[in-house]
Amino acid sequence: MTDLTLYRPNVGVVLFHADGRVWFGRRANTPGPHNWQFPQGGVDDGEDLEAAARRELEEETGVKSADLIGRTDDWVLYDFPPEAMNNAKAWRGFVGQRQMWFAFRFTGEEAEVDLEQHDDIEFDAWRWGDLAEAVDLIVPFKRAAYERVVEAFAPLAGPTSK
Repeated sequence: MTDLTLYRPNVGVVLFHADGRVWFGRRANTPGPHNWQFPQGGVDDGEDLEAAARRELEEETGVKSADLIGRTDDWVLYDFPPEAMNNAKAWRGFVGQRQMWFAFRFTGEEAEVDLEQHDDIEFDAWRWGDLAEAVDLIVPFKRAAYERVVEAFAPLAGPTSK
């Protein structure tokens, strides 16, 4: 049994467009090719997981107009690669992250996206794409986690009926 206390609590967000595509952000100051990902971030002590997901979505993308349409049933875990473990400030003794993933349907206008919403800019570009692309866009050490997220949210990827 995995000791979840060794994994930093985190949330991830897949933001779906009405046409079924998903939002990808290109990580700022991160060379390619695997520098595109979904919004994600840490959970504050005592913070509700959905509230954390909405906070991270707004901080990283500026998006507030989103309806909850799904979430993963269980934590999705990944380990930090050995080269990342040297950054003790970022990982604070954790061996990886445990993520609860949320799916939201974007209900606003694209002008709402503001990558400079927060002081710590996470992304320097964004685009809509196919959910299945996510696994090939993400850094290799997060691939297995993204495979689980893609599988969990694949039924949500179709266009909404009007």
